[in-house]
Amino acid sequence: MQVSVESVGNLERRMTLRVPAESVEGQVGGRLREIARTARIKGFRPGKVPSKVIEQRFGAQVRGEILDDLLQEGFERGVRENELRVAGAPRIEPSAEAGEGEMAFVASFEIVPDFGDIDVTKLQVVRHTADVTEDDIDRMIENLRLQRRSWTLVARPAQAGDAVDLETWSVVDGERLPPEGAERGVTVIGTGGMYPEIENALVGMSAGDEKTVTVDFPADWRVPQLAGKKAEVSVKIEQISEAHLPDADADFIKSFGVKSGDMAQFRVEIRNNLERELKGALMNRLRREVGEQLIAAYAHVEMPPRLVENEARAIVAQTVEQSRRQGRQVEAPADAWREVLEPARKRITVALLVGEIARRNSLTLDPKRVNETLRLIASTYEEPQQVIDLYRNDRQLMSGLQNRVMEEQVIDWIAERATHTDHPLSFQEAIAPL
Repeated sequence: MQVSVESVGNLERRMTLRVPAESVEGQVGGRLREIARTARIKGFRPGKVPSKVIEQRFGAQVRGEILDDLLQEGFERGVRENELRVAGAPRIEPSAEAGEGEMAFVASFEIVPDFGDIDVTKLQVVRHTADVTEDDIDRMIENLRLQRRSWTLVARPAQAGDAVDLETWSVVDGERLPPEGAERGVTVIGTGGMYPEIENALVGMSAGDEKTVTVDFPADWRVPQLAGKKAEVSVKIEQISEAHLPDADADFIKSFGVKSGDMAQFRVEIRNNLERELKGALMNRLRREVGEQLIAAYAHVEMPPRLVENEARAIVAQTVEQSRRQGRQVEAPADAWREVLEPARKRITVALLVGEIARRNSLTLDPKRVNETLRLIASTYEEPQQVIDLYRNDRQLMSGLQNRVMEEQVIDWIAERATHTDHPLSFQEAIAPL
């Protein structure tokens, strides 16, 4: 196979791959003869299927597989011989410039930019620290009791902690929303399920009461018709329910998988879960902290444009999918990716720098850390071994886990060598969304 590489931009390259047609057909013929010896096709005895039938049935598939293998091998050889560091997957397409007796393909791809000297000791990194306290465990037990609470109808006025069944409608710019009737729902006062001014107005109201509240909605409010508008919001309470929390007794504890029903063991289990959550939260904070420092230090370096565009499209796709999972049907405009090019560029900057730092410093994946992370993930499920087996039998899942662990290793390596200061947080502060 003949391989040649040319530059078509600062970070873009084009590799031409020329494959002798005779070589491809020779391998195809050999593979088809192997298939013919064992193929079972209705109407023919094993090993007696005519070559023409084998070609019709398997030819296209075999030819495609062999060609893919040859192109992959040729591309990897071209990358090695030209000492290229490829960023992202290549786009390989047939070329119209094939000579007689050959097949030609063009691989378009981008390369990792030249970051120059990468001195992580110049980075200023804040490392957050936190511990799980007994108060945090008490708070979690109270939250678990809240999750198992039951409700009883009451005739008194509503107060904080009550569940209120209500109807709501709004008038904004002279238009009623909804045009007819009202929206029905349930909210628990004090949980932030409704806009604060509306929720506060419910306190002291009784079943059958109505009230109208003037609300200035923020520009980013989740209801587009109300965002950035002043509205008259009317509420009518249908019924009020009072919460009853279960006792944290042996039966309650057993319902969470602690067969002994022992409170001390329950607290140990909770501590383990909270420490696992805390470890992940602190790593996310460190990842963000190191990432911001890398972005600031190498903002002047050009990123591969197609790689950035692909990342922007992935961000949009993730946002749309998340909205759909929340029950909202969202259709993003075809050019929506252009609005997130900057965050996409930042993500690519960090990803390429992490990879480059790992390469330059010969950092390799730690199998022990992969196993520890997998066990931590599995421990959150009822059948941990099934989860472990799932990852180990699924190449894509395991690859994603290994990439995550490798990134965390590099982030830790950078943080250890950077100029850093420790900043203590409470557990609640540490796990708060970034």
